[in-house]
Amino acid sequence: MPNPPYAPPKLKKGTLRITPLGGLGEVGRNMTVYEIDGKLLVVDCGVLFPEEHQPGVDLILPDITLIEDRLQDIVAVVLTHGHEDHIGGVPYLLKRREDIPLVGSKLTLAFIEAKLKEHRIKPKTHLVAEDDRVKFGPFDLEFIAVNHSIPDALAVAIRTDAGMVIGTGDFKMDQLPLDGRITDLRAFARLGEEGVDLFMTDSTNAEVPGFTALEKDIGPVLERVIEKSTGKVVVASFSSHVHRVQQVLDAASKNGRRVVLLGRSMVRNMKIASDLGFLNVPEGVLVDLKKSADIPDHRIVYMSTGSQGEPMAVLSRMVNKEHQVEVGEGDTVILASSLIPGNENSVFRIINGLMKLGANVVHKGNANVHVSGHASAGELMYCYNIVRPKNVMPIHGEYRHLIANAGVAIETGVPQNRTIIAENGTVVDLSDGVAREVGQLKIDFIYVDGKSVGKVTDDDLRDRRTLAEEGFISVITVVETTLGQIVSGPEIHAKGVAEADHVFDKIKPQVADAIEKAMKEGVTDSHALQQVVRRTVGRWVGTKLRRKAMIVPVVVVV
Repeated sequence: MPNPPYAPPKLKKGTLRITPLGGLGEVGRNMTVYEIDGKLLVVDCGVLFPEEHQPGVDLILPDITLIEDRLQDIVAVVLTHGHEDHIGGVPYLLKRREDIPLVGSKLTLAFIEAKLKEHRIKPKTHLVAEDDRVKFGPFDLEFIAVNHSIPDALAVAIRTDAGMVIGTGDFKMDQLPLDGRITDLRAFARLGEEGVDLFMTDSTNAEVPGFTALEKDIGPVLERVIEKSTGKVVVASFSSHVHRVQQVLDAASKNGRRVVLLGRSMVRNMKIASDLGFLNVPEGVLVDLKKSADIPDHRIVYMSTGSQGEPMAVLSRMVNKEHQVEVGEGDTVILASSLIPGNENSVFRIINGLMKLGANVVHKGNANVHVSGHASAGELMYCYNIVRPKNVMPIHGEYRHLIANAGVAIETGVPQNRTIIAENGTVVDLSDGVAREVGQLKIDFIYVDGKSVGKVTDDDLRDRRTLAEEGFISVITVVETTLGQIVSGPEIHAKGVAEADHVFDKIKPQVADAIEKAMKEGVTDSHALQQVVRRTVGRWVGTKLRRKAMIVPVVVVV
């Protein structure tokens, strides 16, 4: 059960306060705020993608209510890597204060700068690399190379007067990575010798025993799948998964195929990665979509977005036959990504749709076409033994992942009372080498719906679900309140209720009687009369039709 909200005490001088605003109990919208001596440091600012029970929502942002009146106190935003769940919320934060320094690696900053350009924001950036050490206000930051499913990822050590915190960001310990850049365990060990007061570690794969498989093992599988395909090949992945795109380019080249990048974000990100030297494009392999029409199906690979079943992504549009690239008999579709929790039904719908069209669908469940970018339990255990932290706070994961991660820490000797299983909004104070939970803030979902940010509420989504699942019934009545008479109506119309309008003829006399009775009792306000109509129709619909449709009463007073 979530902890009930309770206010933290006033922050004492020299104490470091850590408050996660997203990323705990969920996979997405990662954001943590650090505060000491009146200054704030933000690490990551990502988005969460909506689930089926959040219809119409485009993105979900961290709840920055805690800091919205203190934006001038933010000394920097550190971005650990370029995935959307870590950088996607930055434009919405910078719209409130554009000159907040963004700190990150070369590729991470390039990705966020391109995103911010679309929002017409020119950011103030500070480039860092592994082993760099920089200071922002009271925060002394050191950056550590970590291996992940995107190049140029960094962990960050935060030194303050209250002690040292290490946040791993997303990481794993691939010993033979495609780019040759391994997680720097020597740096972790050195910092451990100095003394790590709080270790905040990636929890996503904490339930998985052993070690995450090597990225290099995927390449040969992709080559074999592409080699066997007689038609076109479509590979779906995240638009920022540079390593996977590299493997697809190499596999296509070896099989004499050209590659077309599909999806605006895919094209944009891979151009950035190529320009910066993080993506090696074999000569003559890439071709523009407009020039691909003359290439035979057995000589082409489409690299697309949509591996999570997103409704507007390329793969979903292919399934719905709304994209110029059509999938059918003899074609192969490779889903080269893991399932993000909550997206299972959407992905299975895509798989079923593709197979119905005649395509051969290859995914992680039936072939080794993807490995995770996150450390499994064995890798976490190595890190805890190397760092030997005084306190541990698992981050980045659903509640079950956080618990599993805490269990690994305890196995390595971290005392249970020094292991904090926090939630979004949990306030943790670090002082004298001890991390303590001192408060719990109420954290809400901030929905982005088109151009609307934060205006859509949970009540709005409940109404949308009701409309989608139960339909709506409109009841229009015109009344003369001084005489207490109905002038016109009630007229009843239904949409999505699976009943013809004449079915509601039975309830019309009851509605008229209820309105007239209310007017005789002195009710003349249209809103109050509408509530009378809503209750009368709602009871009848619930009893007779066994439905919970949305009732939309309109009472016009003349």
